[in-house]
Amino acid sequence: MSHEPKIRYSDEDLQEFNVLIEEKLAKATEELEFTQRQIDELNENGFNQQGGDWYDDSTAHTDLELLQRMALRQQRHIQDLRNALLRIQNKTYGICIVTGQLIDKSRLRLVPHATKSIDGKNIANAGKDAAHESGGGELFNDEGENRPAAKPIGDKVRLPAGKRPASGGEDWDIGSDTMEDAGYSNRKFEDDDE
Repeated sequence: MSHEPKIRYSDEDLQEFNVLIEEKLAKATEELEFTQRQIDELNENGFNQQGGDWYDDSTAHTDLELLQRMALRQQRHIQDLRNALLRIQNKTYGICIVTGQLIDKSRLRLVPHATKSIDGKNIANAGKDAAHESGGGELFNDEGENRPAAKPIGDKVRLPAGKRPASGGEDWDIGSDTMEDAGYSNRKFEDDDE
C-alpha cells in the first residue's frame, strides 16, 4: 500500500464549489424551463394557423429547431453540473481525468463542471489532432476516396473514371467542352417545365 498523500481539494473547498454548482444548477434549470415553455408555446400557437404564409411557417420551424437545440444543450449542461455534484460527494471533484492533477481553482470557478485541467485539455486535443492528421478524420482519408464525384475544384471539375471526357484528360475544363462531351446528358425542357 502506498503512503503517498491523495491529491484532492479540502472539504472546505469542496463545500465552496458545491454552493457555486448548486447556484448554477438552479439558474440552468430555470433557463431550461423557460426554453421549454417557449417550445410549448410555439407548438401550440405557431403551427395552428391555417393558410399562413410559407415564409412564416418556415421561420416558425427554424425557431422551433433552434429552441430544441438550446434545450438539448441546456439539458447536457444540467447533467454535467449534476455529475460535478456527484464528484463532490465522492471527493474526486477537481481532479483532472487526463493528468490526475488538481484543476486550477480559477478554472473551476469559471467552469465548475470541468473534468480536465488546461494541460489535460491540451493533451487530449493534441491526441485528437494527431488522429485527424493521420487519416482518422471522418470526411476524407489520405486517398480522398470519400470525396464526392464531379465536385468543382477551382475552375475544373473532377470526374469519376467512367465519366471522363473523350479527350482523355484527367479533368474537364469548364471552358473547353460541354457537359454532354463529358458524358452527361442534357435534359430537354418541355413547355410545362418553364
